[in-house]
Amino acid sequence: MLTIRFNRTGKRNKAQFRIVVQEHTVAPGGRHIEILGSYDPHLKRGVFKNDKIKYWIEKGAQVSDS
Repeated sequence: MLTIRFNRTGKRNKAQFRIVVQEHTVAPGGRHIEILGSYDPHLKRGVFKNDKIKYWIEKGAQVSDS
């Protein structure tokens, strides 16, 4: 099953996240299928590819709780 979730990047105490599509059995930092956007929690700013997110949800990808 595919899942859409955060993948942490950035330095210590300066986290940034990528929104990725992965197989649910793969570790969050592991191999991903596609990058769907990014999120910076310090600036509260996100960049999302809405059309790609909708595409993967229609294909059956589940969105994580985060």
